[in-house]
Amino acid sequence: MEKGTLIEFRVQGEHRLAVADHPEGKKDWIVIDSEGQSHKIRPQRVEYTVNGSLYQPSDIPSFIDNVESYLDPDSLEVAWEILIEDHEAVTPQELSELLFSEKEPASCYAAHSLLSRDKIYFKKKGDGYEPRSANQVAEIKHQLEVQNQKEQEKEQFIVHLQQAIKGESVNWSDSERIRLETIAKIVLYPDQNHRTAQEVLASVNKSADPQKVFYLLVQIGWWSEHENLFLLRSSYPIHFPQKVLNVSQSRLTSPVNDSNSDRLDLTHLKVYTIDDESTEEIDDGLSVEYLGEEKTCRLWIHIADPTRLVTPGDELDLEARRRSTSLYLPTGMISMFPTELATGPMSLVQGQVCSALSFGVTLDESGAILDYVIRPSIIKPTYRLTYHDVDEMLELGLTNEPEIADLAKSAKKRREWRKSQGSIQIQMPESSIKVKENEEITIELLEGSFSRQLVAEMMILTGEVAGKYAKEHNLPLPFRGQPQPELPPEEELLLLPAGPVRYCAVRRCMPRSEMGTTPMRHASLGLDSYIQVTSPIRRYTDLLAHFQLKAHLRGHDLPFSLDALQEILYSVGTSAYEATLVERQTNRYWGLEYLRRNADIIWQALVLRWLREEDSLGIILLEDLGLELPHRFNRAVNLGDRLEMKVSLVDPHRDEIRFQEAISANL
Repeated sequence: MEKGTLIEFRVQGEHRLAVADHPEGKKDWIVIDSEGQSHKIRPQRVEYTVNGSLYQPSDIPSFIDNVESYLDPDSLEVAWEILIEDHEAVTPQELSELLFSEKEPASCYAAHSLLSRDKIYFKKKGDGYEPRSANQVAEIKHQLEVQNQKEQEKEQFIVHLQQAIKGESVNWSDSERIRLETIAKIVLYPDQNHRTAQEVLASVNKSADPQKVFYLLVQIGWWSEHENLFLLRSSYPIHFPQKVLNVSQSRLTSPVNDSNSDRLDLTHLKVYTIDDESTEEIDDGLSVEYLGEEKTCRLWIHIADPTRLVTPGDELDLEARRRSTSLYLPTGMISMFPTELATGPMSLVQGQVCSALSFGVTLDESGAILDYVIRPSIIKPTYRLTYHDVDEMLELGLTNEPEIADLAKSAKKRREWRKSQGSIQIQMPESSIKVKENEEITIELLEGSFSRQLVAEMMILTGEVAGKYAKEHNLPLPFRGQPQPELPPEEELLLLPAGPVRYCAVRRCMPRSEMGTTPMRHASLGLDSYIQVTSPIRRYTDLLAHFQLKAHLRGHDLPFSLDALQEILYSVGTSAYEATLVERQTNRYWGLEYLRRNADIIWQALVLRWLREEDSLGIILLEDLGLELPHRFNRAVNLGDRLEMKVSLVDPHRDEIRFQEAISANL
């Protein structure tokens, strides 16, 4: 360089023109830009040298004005179309001559500017620029178009977000919904990186604090005030994929051929389905068949047969496997199968001829299984009863429904027999939390009614029969077991108050149940083998058991080998545990929300157990609600003490609750 040379270099990525003023040391030069600002640069930083004359810094603005008259981006495409034929590289000077028919300093610099800033038609190669291929240009144009569209969508989203914040109604597009889901992840997964979402929030002057983002999403109507974050964080699918719905619809309109053509016709038997009034998936029914002159009772437990409509490995089967279970939340049920199927042809619907897998059992005097039969069948459910209906029928002793009384008698016999086999009975208060569409919350304490015990005993009996059959035929099925617990000594338990406190102490000793492909003892049920088969519409492992049992009954190969079954059970077990956790967390949330709304009520509480007795931290049971909650006592109390408690602080979103004794509250 020499003094007065006009050069182009970059400052923080920006192209800038400057005039060489004087050398600095051996390698550097001081150059001065149009604003009189000096820069020290090395020759390697020079990106273009304007040849032809020497300049003063004050000449730069007029030079740029002259260059502007040449800068037509469309002309670059014209040059590319000419040069692509020979695929020859071009220098700025050559491009100037091609485009402008001259090689003046301003036109050459304009050509350099077009080439060096171009991202589409040319790429730098040595001292020149080589035209890209037609395919490359088309791909780059497509990418730029997509990028431009994304930028426009982003700008439109910010406008819509600002409108929503002001309370205006917004019809979110599909791409905007994806952006809102990205913002929602700040709340759901606060420990992850959310740079894109944070940038969007910053553009509308909103904080990226998870709690503030939650209220923002509520404010714009994307979430409700009581959005189920536990469900959203889980991997449980809320909606069914379209391909699954398509298969479901085809099953409704064109059912598959029944593989069990020799179903046992049991439509002559009375069939009672007994459930809560709100239950929609009816998957079990009970009958009594009177045999011979002595009127020996054969109990029939009819289980819904969804495998009639599902094939192992089809879309319905794989989706049910992914879900592992129906999800029962206070706000409603999310079914393992599409609802139209689950509550329609899969269910045992009153008055309709239904396919079932029926378990016929005769008991001996002690309540043990004397003999049994398992048959695919057709039945016609006669009565749909609630637990309250059955309790009332037993109380009134209705003689025109002797089957109900005989079912009750058999259930008592079974309960006593299991007790003699070492079963462990734990009777803790349970409650059902329901949230209506208007978000009204009700908590119903489920009484330990005999009707519930009756149904439970019949279901346990069915599980024992399935376990016996699988054991006798050496079949790989999803056996469920529970290791024998190490219970406190009897004298130690007797020191505890009878009822919930004592049951709670026993419950804490109970190991988690296990699942495997070989028979195992189930300690709390008092059974040597047990397989859950009574809820194939609602539990995938029950569906698996039906697939295997029905194939063996038909004399066909089992659809799942031992290894395949083990692999599926591991996957389903993980999903089912997550689903149970979501149910538990959701119930806890709505239980706290109920207490928040009823903060002025004084509750009867039982001191249930200690968490850390040395810190006076324990668990209390609100007896009217069946809720177990933590409390730190500020005076000495004993297990089994009954206290009057009032909520002093509760925040369902933070899972926080504190109580104070009503006596203290009145001081």
